[in-house]
Amino acid sequence: MRTELRERLTGLLGARLRFAVPLARYTSFRVGGPAEAFAEPDTPAELQALVTLLHQESVPYFLLGGGTNILVSDKGVRGVVIKLGEGFNYSRWEEREGAAHARVGAARPLGRFVREAVGKGYGGVEFAEGIPGSAGGGLLMNAGAFGGELSRVVAAVSGVCPQGTAVRLPGEKLGFAYRRTALPAGLIVTEIEFRLQPQQPGVLTAAMLEAQRKRQQTQPHGYPNAGSIFKNPPRAYAGRFIEAAGLKGLGCGGARVSEQHANFIVNTGGASAVEVRRLMTQIQQAVWQKNRLWLEPEVRLVGEWEEEEMQNAKCKMENEG
Repeated sequence: MRTELRERLTGLLGARLRFAVPLARYTSFRVGGPAEAFAEPDTPAELQALVTLLHQESVPYFLLGGGTNILVSDKGVRGVVIKLGEGFNYSRWEEREGAAHARVGAARPLGRFVREAVGKGYGGVEFAEGIPGSAGGGLLMNAGAFGGELSRVVAAVSGVCPQGTAVRLPGEKLGFAYRRTALPAGLIVTEIEFRLQPQQPGVLTAAMLEAQRKRQQTQPHGYPNAGSIFKNPPRAYAGRFIEAAGLKGLGCGGARVSEQHANFIVNTGGASAVEVRRLMTQIQQAVWQKNRLWLEPEVRLVGEWEEEEMQNAKCKMENEG
């Protein structure tokens, strides 16, 4: 990054801009190399100014939420990693037309928002108790569990487009699908508006605690992980295919397929991103060989990856058939 650009970015954000920042501490996997630059804007105006500058200078950027559902390369991330500051961690409630409209900052922890909603007697997100990460990250992945999805209660989103312009989009324009949201390219979501319905607090609390109990019983704890590694195939579960292939406990360096839930890879200590990625590829190949089913990753690969490794994995799948 040019010295002049570094100085302009520093002038914009001051101490909230740093360079060569290790990203492992910011991800739930606890792996990943450094960000070339790490920016933490605290207001919409700062974010708009930052994105405008990056767009003008053709500098790539990546928005980092709660650090879940991603695998950051050991080589790190070129350009600027943007992490929304505390100014985007809020929830504002308003009752109208018999429903609650909650405007939630994208940096708000999703679990905290869920507990707020249940405490106020509003239903629609209780299924998300225990889903890690931020509200913005949950929106991006259309987080769901136990039959529920965020897409059902999103009324609108606000954000900043690559040119630095503020936009607001209604929920029906977001192209929700299974574990994805079709946001406009480069849009940084700053706020989500949820529309929730009043329900009996006791019923909501029971549903939230049941979701929590199921997670504790079925998902691994004690080791860093990124949540579900692969998307579930239609009307099936990725974990069952992985387990049927005999892959529980399979390891690659410090990365290992969880013994508790086969669709989780855990960092047992000192795992590298390459080890996790190789283990993912081995899982995909084994399931393909047994079932002719190619599992699609749910985690996003972020940063600089060896293109040859990615191509080899795909070629092996195609050549099997």
